[in-house]
Amino acid sequence: MVDLNDIAVFAAVAQFESFSRAARALGMPVSTVSRKVAALEEQLGVTLLQRTTRKLSLTLQGRAYYAECSEPLKQLHDAERVLSEAQRKPEGLLRITVPMTLGQPPFFDFLSGFLKKYPEIEVDLLVTNMFMNLVAENIDVAVRFGELRDSSLVAQRIGRSTHFLVAAPEYVHEHGMPSVPEDLRDHRCVLVNARSNETEWHLVNGDESIRLHVTGAVSVHDIQSASAITERGHGIGRLPPIFCDSLLASGKLVRVLPGWSAPDVFVHAVYPTRRFLPSRLQVFLQDLKAWRGPAWQPLR
Repeated sequence: MVDLNDIAVFAAVAQFESFSRAARALGMPVSTVSRKVAALEEQLGVTLLQRTTRKLSLTLQGRAYYAECSEPLKQLHDAERVLSEAQRKPEGLLRITVPMTLGQPPFFDFLSGFLKKYPEIEVDLLVTNMFMNLVAENIDVAVRFGELRDSSLVAQRIGRSTHFLVAAPEYVHEHGMPSVPEDLRDHRCVLVNARSNETEWHLVNGDESIRLHVTGAVSVHDIQSASAITERGHGIGRLPPIFCDSLLASGKLVRVLPGWSAPDVFVHAVYPTRRFLPSRLQVFLQDLKAWRGPAWQPLR
């Protein structure tokens, strides 16, 4: 089968009517250009070029062959250019999945700003705590908190997140403010994914670390519910900043044991491959890592 590269080299020689000029345009040695044209002629069994010491010209067969192959080569070049431009220009559909923790106004503000910055990009957003199969579901990128499962996916660390201890002022007024972590054993805590309304909390304060058995009247299965129950005075909750910053600022919640928090967890952007990332995904990853919203803090 004829080598397409050999045809492209012949077309360049025919266009410039010169081996040396074609070689400069193609960025290859003259000897390589000459060898490829000779290989093409050998494959076709015809002479395409008449070579003399003073002039290079197409034979009748060469002229006919060039006329037939020049347009398809141009179409291939145009197709390659279109794909290349599509890779460089941020446009097209970006499919994103994020956990329910991010289904809050600060993240939607970030996403709105991103879409205004890149009006040619469209977004299909799925907010779920399910670990979607990115390849099977044709998802471009997922934001995931905590430890990652082993997989062939690419994970880019974009920040760290923590959970603070907070309570409603009415709860503190009725039950008092803990002064040390051990006091939490005597308080109602708002629990997430707990069994029999009891669980263990791991808390840190600098180099100090403690694990406590805590109980509560309410156990929920998502952070949004934990925030709502905590705000309504049913116990001390462990909430990430995206769920408690505005409530703390408005006085609807107060910090409990301000020096203590849950251990940091890393936040990752996960995507199927690191090769040939479309520009729409590249700019999203850049902006996501640069985002300074309350969902996570910059990496230290």
